[in-house]
Amino acid sequence: MKKQLTAICITIIAATAAQCQPANPAQFVNPFIGASTNVGEAGIYHGLGKTFPGAATPFGLVQLSPNTITGGDNGSGYSYEHTSIEGFAFTQMSGIGWYGDLGNFLVMPTVGPLKTNSGKEGDALPGYRSGYNKQSEKATAGYYSVQLTDNNIQAELTAAPHSGIMRFTFPASSQSRIQIDLARRVGGTSTLQYVKVVDDYTIAGWMQCTPDGGGWGDGEGNANYTVYFYASFSKPLKNFGVWSADIPDTANRHREAVSASYYQQRIAEAIVLKGVKEKEGKHLGFFTEFATSDKEQVLMKAGISFTNIAGAKANVNTEIKDWNFDKVHANAIGSWNKALGKINIIGGTDEEKKVFYTALYHTMIDPRSMQDVNGNYAGADHLVHHAQQFTKRTIFSGWDVFRSQMPLQNIINPEVVNDMINSLVTMADESGRHYLERWELLNAYTNCMIGNPAIPVIADAYAKGIRNFNIAKAYTYAVNTTGKFGNGERGYVAESNSISGTLEYAFSESCLAGLSKALGKKNDEIKYTLAAQSYRNIFDTATGWFRPKMKDGSWEPLPPAGRLQQDYGSVESNPYQQGWFVPHDIKGMVQLMGGTKKVIADLTSFFEHTPESMTWNDYYNHANEPVHHVPFLFNRLQAPWLTQKWSRAICRRAYHDGVAGLVGNEDVGQMSAWYILASSGIYPVASGNSRYEITSPVFNTITFKLDARYTSGKTFTIKAINNSTKNIYIQSATLNGKPWPYCFITHAAIAKGGILQLQMGDRPNEHWGKNE
Repeated sequence: MKKQLTAICITIIAATAAQCQPANPAQFVNPFIGASTNVGEAGIYHGLGKTFPGAATPFGLVQLSPNTITGGDNGSGYSYEHTSIEGFAFTQMSGIGWYGDLGNFLVMPTVGPLKTNSGKEGDALPGYRSGYNKQSEKATAGYYSVQLTDNNIQAELTAAPHSGIMRFTFPASSQSRIQIDLARRVGGTSTLQYVKVVDDYTIAGWMQCTPDGGGWGDGEGNANYTVYFYASFSKPLKNFGVWSADIPDTANRHREAVSASYYQQRIAEAIVLKGVKEKEGKHLGFFTEFATSDKEQVLMKAGISFTNIAGAKANVNTEIKDWNFDKVHANAIGSWNKALGKINIIGGTDEEKKVFYTALYHTMIDPRSMQDVNGNYAGADHLVHHAQQFTKRTIFSGWDVFRSQMPLQNIINPEVVNDMINSLVTMADESGRHYLERWELLNAYTNCMIGNPAIPVIADAYAKGIRNFNIAKAYTYAVNTTGKFGNGERGYVAESNSISGTLEYAFSESCLAGLSKALGKKNDEIKYTLAAQSYRNIFDTATGWFRPKMKDGSWEPLPPAGRLQQDYGSVESNPYQQGWFVPHDIKGMVQLMGGTKKVIADLTSFFEHTPESMTWNDYYNHANEPVHHVPFLFNRLQAPWLTQKWSRAICRRAYHDGVAGLVGNEDVGQMSAWYILASSGIYPVASGNSRYEITSPVFNTITFKLDARYTSGKTFTIKAINNSTKNIYIQSATLNGKPWPYCFITHAAIAKGGILQLQMGDRPNEHWGKNE
């Protein structure tokens, strides 16, 4: 009888757990969250999420997604409010500004007479773009579909890590078609293309993308890469050809030029070369025509490579051996369930679950693999290299991701962090530059944003036991980076970026000091510890705040708005927002600012003046990165209940299940990683330091699955007992059953595994968490 009762109890417990803990977390992913570049809705040019809704796999090379726009500051190539689709591209960027890049190999199914230009929404010149039925549009993890209304064609997309497959359902027609714009690029155009018919079903070629064709920073980002493809069709190539537009050598080929009416007219007048099997040119497209019966499905699959055609061929032949679209889709779902299953949650509303798992999904787009299935990758020396013990990765949005995205991956995907550090170090090697880039894109030293964010990432990884990279070279290149970009002998950055630049460099210098100490480099430790105090050089005691300095050491004139003045010595912020960024010396910062009581009052005012919507503003501006650590400063000020209050408020007010669900740019995983950490109840204020601040979890139970290669524990769980929307305050805590009076926990404690249990209540406990 006892055995029967035990079995029944186990069954009940298992069934209850299954109801609460998602077995397939991919079902909660909504790729439309943040899928807008609408400036009007955001109230600022940075836009909202700027994510894409198409099919991808975790950290995969291919992102197969609809594109609605070329030109403008539309980095993802898609915005939800647009009413027509240009086509479906195999490469996309997620959550970025600066005009964007990629969006290559644009495929479009069409019917009727061939049109060689894309056309533009609201433009009189028609093109191959099509209107679509918004209600038919569906996006899930690893899948996208839509009904194109101009010719009544259904498009379905799914992806493998290095390849993708598309399924088009055509109407009855004697002139159905799949056409590929080889010149297309989100931020401009590729400048040279090549295509060859390989056999009766297959084409191959490449698209060369240089700064002359715009791209990242409209060319200022120095992106210079080649996309190779190997594509096959399920129907034979019988009536095919190439179109080629005459592009003068003197033509402007940047983002606004290629989307302008005169350029569209030139492409519309392209020469159509039927039956041509091989062609190189400045603006090419390829098409294949065929007859279809009603609802006939025609498929196309392609491998993409940044290395060579052989790599693209190997990629698709390895991953998509046949024409089983549904199998590829099922594999994509399986890969997302495995990846998202690294964090399991219990509790929360359906909306909060969708926000959480979509956020986790967005943190696993980048840094993406850029190597082929055989391990080959294109190096910064433009030669082919083979990765021996790491995956070559790309898209390191350093200024954003060092704050939350990389620290999150340190817990759930430490191998990805190792890969990214190896990728930056080998890039410094191969390029011959011997310093670390702050915003890397396909081996380009883009010089985007400020600071030396690679240094905090390296220091943080090393401090947390993630060390499968060449630490000697990484350290040397970190030193070189600080020597090239830093506060220097003057001890501060002068003029326009004085506050942001000085504070960011001081922080990276503190990280280098910590790394020097760990490596036993005593002289360097002393040098960089002193350099890390350079933040004091721009604090004006007369005004009681940070203030930009001129080269001669004098203060910049005060603007009418004072420290609320946007861009006054600050990048994408104002001095009030940027001035809190001294995470490596909070005690010193507080002392400068007038002491704990004054700082708590100032911080409280900072949050209370923030609009309910939390969209772009002059106070706590969650829409941008400089303030992301600020809610957790209360923990360091002996007022942890205020961290609990405000982190829960931000989770509730700044994240939603909808297109406008992100208040600012996704910024390559940073915006979402903040939510994952904060809603889980932990957050790292300073990279290079193994401390996480404890705050109020949104969910009742959060379990992190740990990587056995880097940890001794299997899982780390945070439980919030009696948690609710009212019970947001921590009353007491235990770690593995023992009282825990601290408002922080270390990475070492997490890595050992165990359970942090928090007892929640509806009123602050002003006694818990003050122990240091």
